Formats: sequence, C-alpha cells, structure tokens
Amino acid sequence: MSKRKRDREADKAPNVVNDGASQPLKATAKLQSQNQDVSSPFIKPQTSKSSTNNANGGLKTSNASTQQLKSAATPKPTKIPRTENHIDVKTELPVIQIVTGSYERTLHGINAKLSLNDGKLKSTYTDSFLFNAHQSAVRCLALSPMPEESDQGVYLATGGSDERVNIYSLSAAPVPDTDRKGRKVPTMPTFGPNQISENPLNRELGTLVQHSSSITALHFPSRSKLLSASEDNTISVTRVRDLEVISTVKAPRPKVSGQASGDSASAGTIPSGVNDFAIHPSMKLMVSVGRGEKCMRLWNLVTGKKAGVLNFERDILQAVKEGKYSHGEGRKIRWNHSGTEFSVAFERGVVVFGQDSKPRCVLMPSTLTKVHQLVYFRTGKDHEFLACSTDDGKILFFDTVKASTATKDLPVLNPIAYTGGEKHGITKRIKDFQILDLTKHGFPGRLIIAGCSNGDISLLSLKDDEILKPDTDGGFVGTASADVYSTGNRVTCLVAFAMLPALDIEGGLSEAESVLGSEIESDDSSDNE
Repeated sequence: MSKRKRDREADKAPNVVNDGASQPLKATAKLQSQNQDVSSPFIKPQTSKSSTNNANGGLKTSNASTQQLKSAATPKPTKIPRTENHIDVKTELPVIQIVTGSYERTLHGINAKLSLNDGKLKSTYTDSFLFNAHQSAVRCLALSPMPEESDQGVYLATGGSDERVNIYSLSAAPVPDTDRKGRKVPTMPTFGPNQISENPLNRELGTLVQHSSSITALHFPSRSKLLSASEDNTISVTRVRDLEVISTVKAPRPKVSGQASGDSASAGTIPSGVNDFAIHPSMKLMVSVGRGEKCMRLWNLVTGKKAGVLNFERDILQAVKEGKYSHGEGRKIRWNHSGTEFSVAFERGVVVFGQDSKPRCVLMPSTLTKVHQLVYFRTGKDHEFLACSTDDGKILFFDTVKASTATKDLPVLNPIAYTGGEKHGITKRIKDFQILDLTKHGFPGRLIIAGCSNGDISLLSLKDDEILKPDTDGGFVGTASADVYSTGNRVTCLVAFAMLPALDIEGGLSEAESVLGSEIESDDSSDNE
C-alpha cells in the first residue's frame, strides 16, 4: 500500500484522544477481559454499539470518565440480574448492621446474616468493630437516613456521659464473602467464639465538644444535619460536613420543687437537662421534655425560638402512676410517621397527645413495670401502631386509634399483643430496640432487634397478620431466632439498619474508599437547596 493511500485510511479513522481521561475505560475493559469466564452481575459487558459510541464520543474530561468508573463499579441493586452464580437481591435477605453502646464505654458493631429454614428464623453473627468510643458510659446513638447507593456511607452519632459527641461513617454495604473469582475472602483471626469481619470503609469523622454535660439524645433529621441534647439544657444543631454548630436552642432550668429522684439528679442538686426531643415530620416543629419539669416545651424550628409550654395536668400524672415522690417528668417522646399524634413516656406509662397537643389516651402495661423505649411503626395497610419495651423483657403493641376501656378522666388503652418475655427467653429489661421493615427483601414481615441490659441481642420476626387479628388481644405474637448474640457488656442503647448489597470491585476495597471520599461534599451540596 502506498504512503498516500495509508494517509487517506488514517483520516477516515475516528480521532480518539490518548490522554489520562481514557485510562479508566482501559481499566474497565481490562477488568472485563480478565473475568470473561465468571458470570458477574456487577459489571455489564460492553456491546459493540456502546463501544462505537464511546469511540465516536471520545470521553474528553476526567469527570466523565470518573462517572463511567463509578457506574461500572457500583451499579444499582435493582438492575442486578439473576445469573447462574448469583441470586437476585430482591429474594436474598439483607445483612443487618447492629450497633450497641454500653455502660462499659464500648461501641460494638455486629453484622447479622439472616436466613429462613422451614419458616424458622436463623441468624449468623460476625463482629465488625469493637472499641472504647467514650471515656464513660455511652448514653445514646443515632443513624442518618440511608443513602441511595452502596458507595455512600451511613452516619453514626454517639453521645456519652463525657460530654462528647462522636460522628462516624459506616459502610452501607457489607464486605463480600467471596471475590469475583469465587474465592472466599479470609476473615481476621480471633481467639473468641465470634468471627471478625472488619470493614475498612468504617471511619471516624470527628468529635463535637460544644456541650458541657452528659449527652441525652441525638437525631439526624437529614444526612447533613445532627441535633444533640444534653443535661446542660441545650439542643444544638450541627452541620455534618464541617462539624460546625449552626444553631443552639437553650431551655430554662427548672425551679427547685420537692426532692430529686435518684435517677434524675444526685443528692443536694437540682435536676436539670433535656431528657428527649422529637421533630415533627414537617421539620418545622420540635417537642422536648426535661428533667424535673412537669411539662413539655414546643420549639419553632424555622425561627429557633420557643413556641409554647404545655403543663402535665394532675389527672394525666395520676393516670400514669406518677406518685408523690416522682417529678412527673417525661422520659421519652416520639412523633408518629404521619405527624397526627405524639407520645410521651413516663416512668410507668405513656400518654398520647393529638396534633392539637391535647391528651387523647393513656397506655398502661398489663403489669406495673417501667417503660424504656418507644417506637412507632406501620403495617402493610398504613396502619400505625406504637411499641414500647418494658422492664420485664417484653415489647408491648398498642393501637392508639381506639380505646378498650374507659375511665373518668382519659381512655386507657390495653396492649393488643406483645412479644418477647419468658416465652422467647427474654427475662431482662429491654433497654432499646428497633423495628425494620424487610418485606421488600422477601422477609415475611418485620424484624425486631432488641438489646437487653444483660448484653444479649435478640432477633424477633413479626407478621402484620399477627397484630391485625382480633383474637390476639393481649396475646403472645412473634417468632424469636434461636441464635442469641451476647455482647458481654451492659447495653444502654441500640441502632440497626438493613445493609445494601455488597460492593464487588476488582482491585480490593481501596477503590471503594476513593469513591467514598467525596460523599460528604455530595450530601451537603444536595441538601443546600
């Protein structure tokens, strides 16, 4: 072929710039060529049509090539096909990430892998992290909303008696059991009975020290904001991106009245501080309860100022067994998902208030016992129930729509069902619990994760039909997993979430860390609307 003819053939070829921007495409092509014999749902093979488009388009910017690498390395779970070596994530039960705090200052992360054998719930536990997060007891935990994709993390906030709030980023996806070639990923050696599966994507972001007393409550209204309450009578709003306090709400200190209870204040001191707070689903209103106060305070989150004070009347306190030697203070407070009612937990009972802040009914356990935690949850028919944990190891379910008995002052609701207790082998007090809806993952109902004061973590499965049946009034419901995990520490608080499908990236987790590095900036930019 003559030189002139070769030049004409070269002019007809597409012009592809050979610079750094094309390197990710080469890496992706090499990734696929090395794994042609393995059926992998995580990277889609390029067709001749897409290859032609890439050649004609010529990715000329590094940002576009980075997006190409992210889309190839971290696809959406809904697009994962069923193949010979993989199971569709819609029919595979997810891994549950459980985090507990304890009196022994430890922060313990546990991965629970679920399975159903003949309708029986089985669980396999592995430790993901365990360390002393605070200098004293861990008092409360909070999780941010889940990200949309697996390459982003979940923010975890921990509050302790050492006046500090620690913020961490947890991986939303577990470490895969096997690599692309089907080889089992080795686990860390251990002398204990539990396996260890450390996730290198879990990292600490920083510490907040704006409070001057013990932290009592934490809450993430969004992925970019954190609210923290303390015994110094303040509620602070912190921006997660740079850990900067952008606003502070200060509640007045209560006046001296009567004798302080043992768990409210030490001898010779005045009980003070915010016990708990709850934010309305509209993000415009907040309600808080404090130590030594027979009232609850309403706050306008738009202006950051107090909106009003609602006192607990004598008939309300008498209905929840607040006697002569108690302060009548609210311990816990929760809004329901629709924002039509909120509940205030006292030491031995719960009062439900409507949207107009007027009391609607009283919830009392069947036996006189202490109430520790409140959780609202929905069934498949969008019917909301209230669950509360008690001192005798039970979780009671209440239907706040109707009252089963009536008194002169307020209607009293009896529990329509309960789970846990001696029938499930739970005899110690349940300090905290979470209810996860796993129906979209193929799980027949909801999963309850309960943390007991003796350090045991119990998993309970609950179906909607068991609560909605009329013959379950006051009856025993739910199925417990035979595998109970013992943390070895006295649990004070607990959070949990269903993890996304595991990341499967060639080249190890270092590539995933590079993708995760910009998640904080992206979360903050999306929230600055």
